[in-house]
Amino acid sequence: MRHLKKYFKWFFLLPVAILVQGIGFSQELPSILTSSKSDDESYLPDFSYAGYGFGEIEIPNLEGSIINASDYGVIANDGLDDSKALRKALEATKDMIGSTILQLPKGRLILSDVLYLERSDFVLRGAGSGADGTEIYCPRPMMYMKDPEVLAELREYLLQFDKRQREPENNIDLPFSQYAWSGGMIWTQVPGERVKSYLGKYDVPETVVAEISSGERGAHKLRAKNISGLQVGDVVQLQLFNKTGSPDSDLVKDMYKNTDVKVGSHHWEFPTLPLVRQEVLVTKIAKNEITIKTPLTVAIAPGYEARMVKWKHLKQVGIEHLRMTFPDASFIAHHVERGFNGIFLTRLYNSWVRDVVIHNADSGILTEEIANVTISDIQTTGGNKAHYTVAMAGVHNVLVDNLKVFNRAEHPLSFNTFSTKNVYRNCEVFVQPVLDQHSGANHQNLFDNITVHLNPNEDGSYPLFAGGGAPYWKPSHGAFSTFWNIKVSLLSGLDSTSPLLLNGMSDGPFARVIGVYGNHPLKIAYGPKAYIENTNNEIVKIPSLYDYQRTARLR
Repeated sequence: MRHLKKYFKWFFLLPVAILVQGIGFSQELPSILTSSKSDDESYLPDFSYAGYGFGEIEIPNLEGSIINASDYGVIANDGLDDSKALRKALEATKDMIGSTILQLPKGRLILSDVLYLERSDFVLRGAGSGADGTEIYCPRPMMYMKDPEVLAELREYLLQFDKRQREPENNIDLPFSQYAWSGGMIWTQVPGERVKSYLGKYDVPETVVAEISSGERGAHKLRAKNISGLQVGDVVQLQLFNKTGSPDSDLVKDMYKNTDVKVGSHHWEFPTLPLVRQEVLVTKIAKNEITIKTPLTVAIAPGYEARMVKWKHLKQVGIEHLRMTFPDASFIAHHVERGFNGIFLTRLYNSWVRDVVIHNADSGILTEEIANVTISDIQTTGGNKAHYTVAMAGVHNVLVDNLKVFNRAEHPLSFNTFSTKNVYRNCEVFVQPVLDQHSGANHQNLFDNITVHLNPNEDGSYPLFAGGGAPYWKPSHGAFSTFWNIKVSLLSGLDSTSPLLLNGMSDGPFARVIGVYGNHPLKIAYGPKAYIENTNNEIVKIPSLYDYQRTARLR
């Protein structure tokens, strides 16, 4: 943290006149909010359904049966490994009826094996994330633990496709780690369910409950040609496919709006893999019409072979009030992480993580196939370089709120493969920020009221919008990804009279970049047909688009 303190000290000693240089204030509503048009040029998605309870209710302080981990041999601050005792305490909660809280004691606990959370209506609760709270110290990386059976398919995929990190200039030619984007010392899962589809030979028939023939973008009503076993109240996965074997399919064209961007081969080489998916709550069924709680991200046409399938998941799961610490470790290479991973969320719905500090992790919180989850009041810290802090991959309607990133990370904030309608809100990145969109058919995600602190490059630019990801999943994102009220704090270069160029994104079509401002004049270069408004003006009247849209909807 010492390197950050010097930035803060230097920052607050700056003359006020320099601090406000380039800042404007907009009391008017941005034009995109007041436009009566609904075409692609002015379309703005509704992000207000993200988070626990669709943003309509607060995260609960779950009450129920409280199991004290100390009753099962968990002893803090004794310098001995607590893994067996923690697993014993977890096992005791598995068959309990009703809401159950596993309460961890104050002090340092030592964990050298994965804690799998495998039931609904369950909270893993510490005594606080501060110095007098609960610390889970993880001395060993996951690479030294037994290989998780559920990642066997991933390990085979990495070998079969020879996934390696090759950097000749650094004398690096090393195989990817299975923990580069998966796994965590605290891991939610539905036993026996795949984390993610990697190899088609392991695909099994899914239980189809409805075949969907049509639906409009942004609408809640779908037309079905067949409904079988679907009921009101079900949470299912809506899937859309490109089975044409072509990059020129109507679905791909719609996702990227016919822009001149290179579309990677994974968009058409895996016809049984749904290209667009949403986890949806069914609110009404009337003959052949199905109503869902949340709006469609893209219109549905008959050629997409859209369907609803059963989706196995946990619900009402919470992880809260603790901190996780990993030892100091040297950086080897990108994708070669040893597995100092904090939390891995899979197969969750209407759940949460809150008030958690994660120190020195390779990845703080990783996600895969979760929906309507809120991850709030998180800090990531440490001197180790991370891959991710809190990452969203294959998820829908997830809200990450008040994340503070104090450590260096390859992808500090990241929307990854198949992510849709997710929101980073009120987050702040203090070291080498990137607002990453990581390829893989991700679309309609929101960076909302974000603050970044940066040092510009020597040429007067900074790649704030740089998007990662493999070439076979390009472009970096689909249409209508949105940036709203992004505050840029320059730590140096304020003596320059030239505007700072924010760039890094050349292939993300139809983005909405609204209200990027800072303590120095800015200009923006963004990929094809971006809608850019209110540059150098803070949107004071509507600091958060998510809050604005949610208030309007609930009114």
